[in-house]
Amino acid sequence: MLKQFYKCTENILDRTGKARYSYIFQKRMGASLSRKKEWSPVGGDNSAECSVTSQSKSEQSNDLVEKVVCAVDDLKDGEMKVFELDKDGSVLLVKEGGNFTAVGTKCTHYGAPLVKGVLCKGMIRCPWHGACFNARTGDIEDFPGLDSIPAYKVSIKDGKVSVVASKAELKKNKHVKTFPRKSKEDSRTFVVVGGGGAGQACIETLRQEGFRGRLILVTKEKHTPYDRPKLSKVLNARAEDLLLRNQDWYKDANVEVQYEKEVTAVDGEKKVISSKDGSIISYDSLMIATGGRPRILDVPGKNLEFICQLRTPEEANIISENSKEKKVVIIGNSFIGMEGAAYLAGKAHSVTVVGRTEIPFFPVLGEQVGRCLQKLFQENGIKFVTASGVSQFNGKDGRLCEVVLRDNQCLPADLCILGIGVTPSTDFLKDSGINVNEQGQIIVDKYMQTNKEGIFAAGDIVTFPLSVLENQEVNIGHWQIAHIHGRTAALNMLGKNQELYTVPFFWCMVFGKSIRYAGYGAGFDDVIIDGSLDDLQFVAYYTRATSVVAVATVGRDPVAAQFAAYLYSGKTLTKCEIMKDPKAWLEKVPPGGIY
Repeated sequence: MLKQFYKCTENILDRTGKARYSYIFQKRMGASLSRKKEWSPVGGDNSAECSVTSQSKSEQSNDLVEKVVCAVDDLKDGEMKVFELDKDGSVLLVKEGGNFTAVGTKCTHYGAPLVKGVLCKGMIRCPWHGACFNARTGDIEDFPGLDSIPAYKVSIKDGKVSVVASKAELKKNKHVKTFPRKSKEDSRTFVVVGGGGAGQACIETLRQEGFRGRLILVTKEKHTPYDRPKLSKVLNARAEDLLLRNQDWYKDANVEVQYEKEVTAVDGEKKVISSKDGSIISYDSLMIATGGRPRILDVPGKNLEFICQLRTPEEANIISENSKEKKVVIIGNSFIGMEGAAYLAGKAHSVTVVGRTEIPFFPVLGEQVGRCLQKLFQENGIKFVTASGVSQFNGKDGRLCEVVLRDNQCLPADLCILGIGVTPSTDFLKDSGINVNEQGQIIVDKYMQTNKEGIFAAGDIVTFPLSVLENQEVNIGHWQIAHIHGRTAALNMLGKNQELYTVPFFWCMVFGKSIRYAGYGAGFDDVIIDGSLDDLQFVAYYTRATSVVAVATVGRDPVAAQFAAYLYSGKTLTKCEIMKDPKAWLEKVPPGGIY
């Protein structure tokens, strides 16, 4: 068997010259998932096709392990199960449509067990944060995370299912795609402005999908893209520990990174961008993903020391280092501020959150969920001042010592964190001719293209049509959304004609409790709670008119992932269904199975 597998592998290498496989996925509302094949197909089904790694032939032969893992009838159709292959690791076996495939067992984002996720039309959705992987190729199809999972060879003989895998990939449980080398024959220059999640997803996709021209990443920061959601959760994390890729990756991918460079103008006619340092870069295609800049409070005392923002690793580290046993005031009671408060609980002398609304998280999670989470914070020593704002900051010797509120209440403070949101970093587009709305957001179409040909935009700065919401124009500042924007933009920079299709998904972690949120609930008119708010074991269904448009969960994984899969498949969950029986629909989307 191993000899036959090795021979097959050698043939594929002779034919393609590459150990790389990719699929472009295109999805429409209510339509089944379609696939366009690029390069060679990955093994993992029951054909003679085989997957390969970038190892040498001798390494491959010595590295392979084969095992009969089960009988054909041990899995029901639409079921996933984990089987140990050897001491080095296990595989996730999937049976769908009568065919077997085998892939890695853990999500490459934060290591969630994929067997507890949802299998839907050839796609495995992570139970924690909604990342999606192709059940046959292992390719990542939706985010967060960047890497794919390994795909292994499966064969059937005498009613037994056998899996062949690389020991190295079993240990790593992830597959980092290789790239075609840069070529002088490709004279194009693609520029990506913005060093966040959207920018990273864009440059990775461009290389993975065959772009061989010059590729430039321009960023205002001193770092390559990093895991920004961790900043408010782990304030003492070092920048180098947050990086999405190490420096060797950019070298291997032939990406020119231009650090601490601020773009000041875009000329869509001449196809050039200008920077504050006087440099000019010409481009053939441009993707803009400059993100947002933190809002500031324009009040007396705003420039005092230790009035902090939370946008970069350096700022997070300053807060962590200077808050120990200190009085901390946080302005803003939404996700950034509240995650910062949770991190500082038990470290700072005191933490007081000042919010404009009576209830934290209110605009997104509503009154009931907001109040139960507020109680959790209070039980952990966090104080709240609600329905208030700041009138001024007082200081001594240039350092903050007091926050004065609009009702003249004075809060002693050694350090203040501003968590009052961001504004789009799009001022430099003023004379570009690119359509920007009143909020400063770039308007893009379903291909992530602006009104200017060859110019794309992604991430927090865009307003885009959300397909699962009948193409309503929305602005969503989620990490997952930024990644899928960047990938979609890259595919269309390459002329792939790929429409954006995704379900928004985000998460929050406070005091060991994970809040999952799937869908888009802005403007919800009712919330239906299934479970116990007091015990922090519940699903909140957010409805608008007759439909459920979003869910938030605490202690009820993988319901958020199930709902995302439900919407992704083109289905609509109605308010009447939830009011009649809030658990009935879950039987159609079972964890570890298909519907």
